[in-house]
Amino acid sequence: MRTTRRLRLLAATGTAVAALALTACQNGTGTKDEGAAGSPTTASTASTPKASAATGATSTGGTGTSTGTGTGTGTGTGTGTSGGSGSRSGSGESARTPADTTTAKKPGRGQSDASSDRVLCNGSNTAVRVQPLSRPLNHMLITVTNTGSKLCDLTYFPILRFDEMQWAPQGAKDTQPQAVTTLAPGESGYAGVLLSAADGSGDGGTTGHKLTVAFQGMTPNSSGGASALPSLPAKGVYYDSSLQVTYWQQNRADALDW
Repeated sequence: MRTTRRLRLLAATGTAVAALALTACQNGTGTKDEGAAGSPTTASTASTPKASAATGATSTGGTGTSTGTGTGTGTGTGTGTSGGSGSRSGSGESARTPADTTTAKKPGRGQSDASSDRVLCNGSNTAVRVQPLSRPLNHMLITVTNTGSKLCDLTYFPILRFDEMQWAPQGAKDTQPQAVTTLAPGESGYAGVLLSAADGSGDGGTTGHKLTVAFQGMTPNSSGGASALPSLPAKGVYYDSSLQVTYWQQNRADALDW
């Protein structure tokens, strides 16, 4: 009798234990090790560093700290948080080309242009001499030599006056050159003078002992500066109302061929 009761008690106990184990499995708690202490620990895996394509910044996991530098077209700073306590900073520098401050040079004050290197020929910068000729008959040659250091221009024709005469001969129009006669330093220009008519048709013939050669300016009959007083032969020069002069010429032959 006692044996049968013990067997029933053991069977009931086993059934209870089995039911308890089944219930524990269904609750998902499993069996608990009486010797283990504390709660389960989950290991944290550090994130793999990633490079930012846009700024070139490198981010480091774990501590949540990220630093970065970069270059761009401006300057800027910024802070932020990564994770729980991380900070983020970045900076950029802009390389600028200095503005061009070069100023075009202008001609200096007082600099002379081409026109200031030319002057009018006159008695102050030339040597003047006259020479009566036998060929052509009753002619005289005036020679003007540039004694200055600049180019000088002989304009129009010389204004001639013998002694105290009150009139001056006009220039022969058909001897006017195409360009103004210009003399370099040391160069000479020429003018021919018809003193009297070869056939004796001229009036008021007389002998001159003094000759004044005046120079014209840039306009006809204007003053070109100082006059010249070239020497005449001791016996003087005979002239009459036929007196005429050529325009200034660049060469001697043109001054006599008229």
